[in-house]
Amino acid sequence: MLAVIGTFMLRGRQFDDTDRDISYYNDLLYKVCDDYDAGLTEEEIERKYDCRIILSKEIQDPELAELYKKGALVLDLAPGGDYIGKVAWADSQDIHERAKRFFMLTSYSLWIGILICGYILIFIVYLNLIRPVDELTAFSEEIAKGNLEVPLPRHGHGLFGNFTESFDIMRLTLRESKQREIDSEMARKEIVTKLSHDIKTPAAVIKATCEVLELKFGRMADTKTQDDNMSVNPDTNNNDDILEKIGIISSKADMISSLMSNVMQTTLNDLEEPDVNTIEADSRIIEDYFSRLKDYGRIVLKGHIPSCLLYMDTLRMEQVIDNIVGNSYKYAGTDIHVSFSETNDILMDDGSNGRFIKITIRDSGPGAAEEELPLLTEKYYRGSNAKEAAGYGLGLYNVKWYMEKQGGGMDYYNDNGFVVELLLKKV
Repeated sequence: MLAVIGTFMLRGRQFDDTDRDISYYNDLLYKVCDDYDAGLTEEEIERKYDCRIILSKEIQDPELAELYKKGALVLDLAPGGDYIGKVAWADSQDIHERAKRFFMLTSYSLWIGILICGYILIFIVYLNLIRPVDELTAFSEEIAKGNLEVPLPRHGHGLFGNFTESFDIMRLTLRESKQREIDSEMARKEIVTKLSHDIKTPAAVIKATCEVLELKFGRMADTKTQDDNMSVNPDTNNNDDILEKIGIISSKADMISSLMSNVMQTTLNDLEEPDVNTIEADSRIIEDYFSRLKDYGRIVLKGHIPSCLLYMDTLRMEQVIDNIVGNSYKYAGTDIHVSFSETNDILMDDGSNGRFIKITIRDSGPGAAEEELPLLTEKYYRGSNAKEAAGYGLGLYNVKWYMEKQGGGMDYYNDNGFVVELLLKKV
């Protein structure tokens, strides 16, 4: 702004029309008179000296009035001492025209220069302030998501240079720390898995030894009852006591083996999600899976499953059904009712209608607390009614994961008991 004001003030002084050189114009006047006496015409004199000649002695001449109005310099024309009219120079109008052109040109030039400088300033501010802040914002969002692989661009050693470098060093440190944590956790889980396997091996040996001892002492008990009256030998009671203790040892070995299997399975699930290999399979094998679970109590099948081909992993599907029925057996202890239906109106991601077989598994127990329902498929979550029952909180988590990987889904809710609905996609 100071540059603009200064430019106009300095240049404006060059167009001051109040300071005429009168001597210069007097010299011109004498030359005009001499040329007039020499016989030059008015037009020739006007072109030569850039002036106007008015051969009129009237003061109120309209042409003179117009020249006075425009600020022209008007002198008497008296060649040879004889007054014949006026000679005028309209230099003030020329000055004003030049000044007008100058100020217009100067104004446009200055404002174009200011505009260009403004854009340059905005670009510099963007490069040094706005862009680094935007990049830092995007970088922070990636860090918040846990993505530590995205580097933060560095921009020299300006205002944000050292700042962004510090942030990127923080990212690298976090990534290294996270990798060390992952490696440590993997190593820990691998140790747990190996120990579980190593513990299962002696447990299996104990179990096998117990079976041999049971067989041996069972035969000894049979040979020590030989009298004709079928009386029991006194050693028989001792043998029975030994057999009972062997049975206890055998059952505890089974329990150890079962617990180690659970620990191993849980650790393996953490190490890597189990594979799901979906194939086209006959729907009728679903009924076979339920028929194999008689140890869980009475399972009532309401009708038969529609005969068709389904997309599923047969091993994982058997695990899914075992998990759900096992949960009902543990937490409800009632009859389990299973029904089958078809549905063709489930909207898919591509906008088409999907065709599915729905399997509904229902018990008549107390169900789950309403506030806990959304959490039941979370990993390691166990409801308030599961405190007295064995488990690790992976049942429904695995069920949901397996069903989704097979292209289907699952839902669950309370309805005079706990209900689980499974969806398997039809081929």
